[in-house]
Amino acid sequence: MSSFGRTSVIFDLDGTLVDSEPNYYEASRALLAEFTGREYTWADNERYVGISSHETLAQWRTEYGIDASVAELIADLDRRYLELARAGTHVFPEMRGLVERLHEAGVPMAVASGSSRAAIEAILAGTGLDAQLTTFVSAEEVPRGKPAPDVFLAAAALLGAEPADCVVFEDAAPGAMAARAAGMRCVAIPYVAAHADDQAFAEAELLVRGGQSEFTAQAALNVLASAKAPR
Repeated sequence: MSSFGRTSVIFDLDGTLVDSEPNYYEASRALLAEFTGREYTWADNERYVGISSHETLAQWRTEYGIDASVAELIADLDRRYLELARAGTHVFPEMRGLVERLHEAGVPMAVASGSSRAAIEAILAGTGLDAQLTTFVSAEEVPRGKPAPDVFLAAAALLGAEPADCVVFEDAAPGAMAARAAGMRCVAIPYVAAHADDQAFAEAELLVRGGQSEFTAQAALNVLASAKAPR
């Protein structure tokens, strides 16, 4: 058992550990331009932060009358995204420091993401986070994406952890809702500052209203130490 007791940590990936949103935005913009000719702005993109690629593309397919299947669209988006991601993905420095300190302390950790498994693998390997984060689950491997709790429950099962002993780190409202539905505590670091007042974040163990610019590894460690479940 680690110095944090039975506590396990589950990280969202995009917008939480890494700033992958610019790459997803560019990949999405190019995809929509090719299939629909539609202009896609950063403001448009913010509407889909925290929603799985599968759900987003299924919605676009219906809304814009795209002939390609969801599976074909996912493959296309992944191809575009991975080209950008492999060229460079920024890890939030305080998050990297947190992962390293938790790894040193022996805290079980996993990644639970709405991205594809291929994207998760590429990001973790390309950033070096795979040295500490070896357990991960993609939304494509569970029946429902966030805000359903499936991906977090699957991650907890892989860690052999009880949901009540897990603390989730999330940047988006659907993820915070999923953590609550899973019976897990949550540290919320909103990627979109305007979303900080979303009711989904109201019961977070820690809400960092200013996002990554205000987040510190030490503040997170303090929360995790206080979350240590008594036995």
